[in-house]
Amino acid sequence: MSNNLAEFCAEMKTARGILLTTHCSPDGDGIGSQIALYHALKSAGKTVYMHNRDGVPRIYRFLEGSDQMSCGAVFSAGEVDLIISLDAASKARLGFSDTFFAERKLAVIDHHATNDCFGDMNLIDTSACATGAIVYKLIQHLKLPVSTAVADALYVTLLTDTASFRNENTTAEVHEMAVALIRAGARPWPVAREVYESRSEAGFRLQVSCMQTLKMMDNGRSAWLYVDAEMYRKSGSDGEDTEGMIDLARGLTGVEIAVFMRPGDDDSSWKVTFRGKYDADVGALAVSLGGGGHRYAAGVNMCGSFDVIRSKVRQAVTERLD
Repeated sequence: MSNNLAEFCAEMKTARGILLTTHCSPDGDGIGSQIALYHALKSAGKTVYMHNRDGVPRIYRFLEGSDQMSCGAVFSAGEVDLIISLDAASKARLGFSDTFFAERKLAVIDHHATNDCFGDMNLIDTSACATGAIVYKLIQHLKLPVSTAVADALYVTLLTDTASFRNENTTAEVHEMAVALIRAGARPWPVAREVYESRSEAGFRLQVSCMQTLKMMDNGRSAWLYVDAEMYRKSGSDGEDTEGMIDLARGLTGVEIAVFMRPGDDDSSWKVTFRGKYDADVGALAVSLGGGGHRYAAGVNMCGSFDVIRSKVRQAVTERLD
């Protein structure tokens, strides 16, 4: 870790008000880390808020406390003097202007190798399978109780950032943490059911359309999928319904890099997601295109037309596989 854990904890103890936030288009690790730390700090009598630029994805709204999370470009609670960023590799990924951070200390908790240590304090552990694993150690260091609400939220971070305990980052320590969380009250089956088996009919129809876009490239070493605005319109779905679709491509025999594209936040951008298998480092691939992530899961937002972006990404993928 890049900073002293005891010093980090001392800062939280003296803060009058704490705001927890995570990156734009939040995922299970970001949301789970937020909610777990929120409950733990509240149990210690701290004044704590949760606020992100974007709302909580539907599949994580079952977590206790998710309804306490606000969203938007601004946050007005004046008593907040410490902002804790969770699971974001850069300040820009939080999606706020500089005025959002004015006169507030910024602390960073993250596990991305690409993190640029943008906080006043930085708790970075690139060996951690998820930011939630760092939060768990933090809660233990503070000697705070791990309630069922905390355990469920942290279990979500493990489940999602290890791809259901399938990725290379699934170590004995990860399984030991999962066991500890289950003993503390985490509910593996209800959590897995909500995260992986709560797709809407609209989302299912979108998946059917998405699968028809499959293209195999690089002699079968890369697989490509996409959805566009017309598919959203016809199915009645949205961007949240694309969760997990890229794994359909990564699961194909011989595929080393899976690529998935969907519309971005405006009409001139696209979100490009990568999944790697075997020796492919898609984190490095994403960095080369202006994004970031991990060795086996990464992404980038790119501005331009679909064809131009796809062509640029294809060249980068091919070079990575050479």
